[in-house]
Amino acid sequence: MSASPGGGGARRAQYLAALGIDLWRARSRPAPLPAQAPGPTQGAAPARARTPEAAVASGPLRSPAPEGVGLETADPADGQGSWQALQSEVSGCRRCGLCESRTQTVFGVGNRRADVLVVGEAPGAEEDRQGEPFVGRAGQLLNAMLRAMGRPRESVFIANILKCRPPGNRDPSPAEVASCLPYLHRQIELLSPRLILVVGRIAAQSLLATGTSVGRLRGHLHRYGAAGIALVVTYHPAYLLRSPGDKRRAWADLKAARAQFSDAAAGA
Repeated sequence: MSASPGGGGARRAQYLAALGIDLWRARSRPAPLPAQAPGPTQGAAPARARTPEAAVASGPLRSPAPEGVGLETADPADGQGSWQALQSEVSGCRRCGLCESRTQTVFGVGNRRADVLVVGEAPGAEEDRQGEPFVGRAGQLLNAMLRAMGRPRESVFIANILKCRPPGNRDPSPAEVASCLPYLHRQIELLSPRLILVVGRIAAQSLLATGTSVGRLRGHLHRYGAAGIALVVTYHPAYLLRSPGDKRRAWADLKAARAQFSDAAAGA
């Protein structure tokens, strides 16, 4: 969605200022992201140091979106009932040890008919207290990023790979990811978005079942599941707060995501 002249352009300038990026106007539409060829199915990579540029082995880039994820399935015709059933299941989940230390589960928030899904890693301390993903400074930056895309927070759905906070904000373990990822697969199935924006290394590696670094995953168009949902990877807002020099790259990712969404909407 492009900004309208006048007020819309001024608002976008404000959002880019919040990102710490000087406003500039492209003379032409951003070039489409090159599609990444899929590889053989591979499990999620083990969690490593919390940096999106971690040197890890490359792997496949298509999410298998496995069938038979073992979740309770409600009638697809009853969309709201399906969401409620899934949220109830998540709130009582005891599949891994994180249930012992959480304050509450963080199911996700936003428009349950959204055409854009944002996927992060796991709740932090404030998210665990409030029961909502991406609050605090990282959440404020994510809000600015979404508005710069033309998709304000209230128009998208936001979820994490994990629904419970790892103690001390440590990286999720592979076993925790394996236990919780089916919930996200089910959310994607219910939402059926046109675009998935994945922020951060662990979220990207987990959802795409790869060990490839964020630096290599970004800049390419990925596809999720049998429906081939467009998927774009960018840096986590918390990383951008620590490494503001990469905000321009993130802005390029957001422009590419916006272009992919426009293409998907035009083809609908």
